[in-house]
Amino acid sequence: MSKLDKPTSLWRNGITMLGWFLGWSLGLIGVVLLGMDLAHGHTSSYVGILIYLVMPMLLGGCAVLVGVGLVWAQRRARRGGREFRMPVIDLGDRRTHWQIFWWGLIGTALLSITLLAGYRAYHFTESVAFCGEVCHQVMQPEYTAFKQSAHAGSSCTECHIGPGAEWFVKAKISGMYQVYSVLFHKYSRPIETPVQSLRPAKETCLTCHWPAKFFGPVLRSWTHYASDETNTPWTIQMLVNVGGGNPAHGPIKGIHWHMEGINSVEYIATDRQRLSIPWVRVTEQSGKVTVFQSEDPKAQLSAADTAKLPKRRMDCMDCHNRPSHQFRSPNELMDQALSSGRLDATLPSIRAEGAKLLAATYPTQAAAQSAIEHALRTRYAADPRLDATIRALQNIYSSNFFPEMKVSWKEYPNHIGHKLSPGCFRCHDGKHVSEDGQRITNDCKICHAIMAQGPGKIATEYTVAGQEFRHPEDIGDAWKTERCDTCHTGSP
Repeated sequence: MSKLDKPTSLWRNGITMLGWFLGWSLGLIGVVLLGMDLAHGHTSSYVGILIYLVMPMLLGGCAVLVGVGLVWAQRRARRGGREFRMPVIDLGDRRTHWQIFWWGLIGTALLSITLLAGYRAYHFTESVAFCGEVCHQVMQPEYTAFKQSAHAGSSCTECHIGPGAEWFVKAKISGMYQVYSVLFHKYSRPIETPVQSLRPAKETCLTCHWPAKFFGPVLRSWTHYASDETNTPWTIQMLVNVGGGNPAHGPIKGIHWHMEGINSVEYIATDRQRLSIPWVRVTEQSGKVTVFQSEDPKAQLSAADTAKLPKRRMDCMDCHNRPSHQFRSPNELMDQALSSGRLDATLPSIRAEGAKLLAATYPTQAAAQSAIEHALRTRYAADPRLDATIRALQNIYSSNFFPEMKVSWKEYPNHIGHKLSPGCFRCHDGKHVSEDGQRITNDCKICHAIMAQGPGKIATEYTVAGQEFRHPEDIGDAWKTERCDTCHTGSP
């Protein structure tokens, strides 16, 4: 009997033996790393990549190598005119019993390790570290903004995937293309939004937030600073009519009137970022349906256009479109830094100087940091607050601007409000009209009432009934006829 006639002979070829050797070696390394990871208590992004992504792929490659070796040995034997026998399992043979026992023990151990590693891999790929740190350059802007957001204590998957198997599978399938895009640099710069495959907000946002329990107005206060020598503050306080409520307890009012489940508001957007909305259909609690069209002839949609274009039902994300990934404008960032004390408001013209430096175009983060330091040292050379000012402004830049990914406030408009983007005025511009002459109102008082406004960090002249808006600069009645974002660009 030749060696190739023996049942084990197919395994004794160079390719298969190499696959076995590499597989067992990598397996032992993987078990040690898995044990270290379990003992450590949490997974760093790079260790997680090695254990839960790289190792399985390498072990899979070893398995393929073993299979290729077996097929090659089988074909080689047949070409030589020699036959081979499959292993014979003789349950009456005591030696066979021990073989079954040891192979069963090894198989059970391997299966247990595989299940444990799979469980850990599942949790790793659902972690914030995996989402934000693995694809470092691509996701750095979103990850940095997320860590500064109100949702920083939540995981990415709670909003982007949510509970249940259906969206988990969808996310993993779409994630495969995202991995391909990162590996072969196919991703866009910046990442395009809105996310078209995002799960409906009622299945994610509303698991924590409950519009039916929102009632009445909320008091908000903002302090802005002028771009003058003394960084003059101007404060405005208003009641924002958040509204909401339960339809069983009375009429629904306020901003959350729009919410899905209370009233149905559908619209057609003619651009990707949903900034241009020429068509709106409102279905009220009573069942009344009203369709509004832009009165601009160039923006109006024909019946054929209306029939074929996709209609989106308004939910949380149509206003709160940047709930966890906000990139603020230079003017906003300077106002916040001055209000919080991170920058000294007595430093001459710091608001104007800082906003100008933040708004400038730089090729890289490093170039921006260097330019900011150079400009501030030139402008405030003898000031004892110089070093602290440099550090503060550099930190502000690195947290909101990412030139390598072409990310800034310009690419990601925030639909809350209407100062730097159309926001509310996408629909509430007074220029959307129904067939019977109704207009979507642009009356400011339906959303907010100004309680106090004026110079200083604390507004003192309160009016319970509400005041007419006063612009910090004298622009006449232009604020009544022009959208805010036609002048307010967010930069000097």
